[in-house]
Amino acid sequence: MARVAFVTFGCTLNFADSELMMGLLKQAGHSIAKSISDAELVVVNSCSVKQLAEKKFFRAVSDAAAQGKKVVCAGCVPQAEQGYLSKELKGYSAVGTKQLNRIAHVVEETLAGNVVHLLKEEKNERMNIPKVRRNRIIGIIPIAEGCLGNCTYCKSRFARGELVSYGPEEIVKQVISDVRDGCKEIWLTSQDCGAYGKDIGTDIVALLRAVCAVEGDFMVRLGMINPNFALEYLDDLIDVYKENKGKLFWFIHLPLQAGSNRVLKLMNRKYIAADFVRICSAFRDAMPEITIATDVICGFPTETTSDFQSTKELILHVQPDVVNVSRFWPRPGTAAATMEGQLHGRGTNLRSREMGKVKEEVSLARNKTWLGWQGIVTVDERGTVGAGESWVGRNYAYKPVGIKGRYGIGQPLDVKVKKAKVYHLEGEPV
Repeated sequence: MARVAFVTFGCTLNFADSELMMGLLKQAGHSIAKSISDAELVVVNSCSVKQLAEKKFFRAVSDAAAQGKKVVCAGCVPQAEQGYLSKELKGYSAVGTKQLNRIAHVVEETLAGNVVHLLKEEKNERMNIPKVRRNRIIGIIPIAEGCLGNCTYCKSRFARGELVSYGPEEIVKQVISDVRDGCKEIWLTSQDCGAYGKDIGTDIVALLRAVCAVEGDFMVRLGMINPNFALEYLDDLIDVYKENKGKLFWFIHLPLQAGSNRVLKLMNRKYIAADFVRICSAFRDAMPEITIATDVICGFPTETTSDFQSTKELILHVQPDVVNVSRFWPRPGTAAATMEGQLHGRGTNLRSREMGKVKEEVSLARNKTWLGWQGIVTVDERGTVGAGESWVGRNYAYKPVGIKGRYGIGQPLDVKVKKAKVYHLEGEPV
């Protein structure tokens, strides 16, 4: 049996995939190494959303091989770009997003000196399978794979495919299991949680109600939901959040991508900017403290100065707590990659930097509204607040609060917020 290390890039769903693969390898008798230097084989789980993420994947593969390690390439890159396996990744084993359950076979064949490619599209069995968590109090549960969108810039759909929702009974069973294992946070994740259930006759509202009905001391975090789906059941969604304060984090991730309707249409998004504003306003009216996260792409083909200004103005108006800013990258095989009006890299870089300043302004403004707040946070990770030992706890709105001192993962603390920073709050125990 071998010592296997994992390097994971990308979204929460990718980390869930790695946890599943680690669990299956451990079940097969292998051990999980904490570092590449301690491993005999390295699984590099990849992301294809951005060019930078893909570059990091190739670098990680090269670095592991240079250290004399066997390597298995996993995830979205080999699944979406199978041509790499006869060129850049020639000689490496690969397992795609659709056959993760066969990771033990791929690892064992690779250790024996064989090159194996398992990229056939099959339905992954995901629920109630052994896993190794990177954080013992966080249970990451994929509720679906694939999506119903056809965004012109997105390469992930080549790897993840069409929407496949997992049954609500299986998901609830997994929640119960994770809570019994000591998880204090349950993260429901997929490419678009808003699309959940549309292929099996249910929806995300019903799933949230079922999950929140599970007994136990835990909080649920809902993953990304596209505005067009949020708008379909906006009132019911808000009701679920209000009814389950203390069980469902008051946190919602709604990707905007652009504040210009012309650009949104070119992106093939299924909403307009006013829809995003309406959803955010409705949530803020009902729950002023709610944490709103969003995503913005800067420099989409033909984006004018006026288009970019519209996005800036919308962000300043809505004031999301978290804004994930990305430069546009023309991903091979996507419609956006061949559109006329591609902006120069210098222009997209300047716009992303400018948007970065806007996001810091609004994030700090939102965090300042929490100054003086006192309440319970649950410690869920190590922090970087000042010198010495520090931790990060999350409150009911999923706000990160840094606390100095010696604490433990999963420990509840009564704290008071003393400082507001751009990316976190700082508090002291009371």
